[in-house]
Amino acid sequence: MDVPLDTTDDAYRAQIEAYRRMGGPGRVALVFRLNDLAREAAIAGIRARHPDYDDESRRLAYAHLVLGDDLTRKMWPQHDLVEP
Repeated sequence: MDVPLDTTDDAYRAQIEAYRRMGGPGRVALVFRLNDLAREAAIAGIRARHPDYDDESRRLAYAHLVLGDDLTRKMWPQHDLVEP
């Protein structure tokens, strides 16, 4: 794998070694935690752009962001698309 442009070779090797020491379950837990953080950041962005949205609107805006128009319409046909 290529070393990311914003990472030194030594830091990258240390990161890979840390991932190896975590083992499979630790890496899976990390993936889920990073996913949670990404979702929280996306929802915070929606909240900042649309302070008037209620919880339901924020949830629909997030779905629109990650699922796109077609799938969001299929999942929630009773709602209009909400801008993220």
